[in-house]
Amino acid sequence: MEKQSYTQAKDELEAIVAALESGESDMDTLTEKVKRAASLIAFCKEKLTKTDKELQKILDEIE
Repeated sequence: MEKQSYTQAKDELEAIVAALESGESDMDTLTEKVKRAASLIAFCKEKLTKTDKELQKILDEIE
């Protein structure tokens, strides 16, 4: 997932959620989709945290 962008991960996560909400997923793929969603959430959270720290560092340097 290192090569994946935040936007790609978010889009994939939204597609998984939509599939789960619509009932498109069968029981055989449900576990895999939930695992993938958890992985995408962790990836997005890490990206957001890193970006927040970088922005805060830039803002601190400006002051």
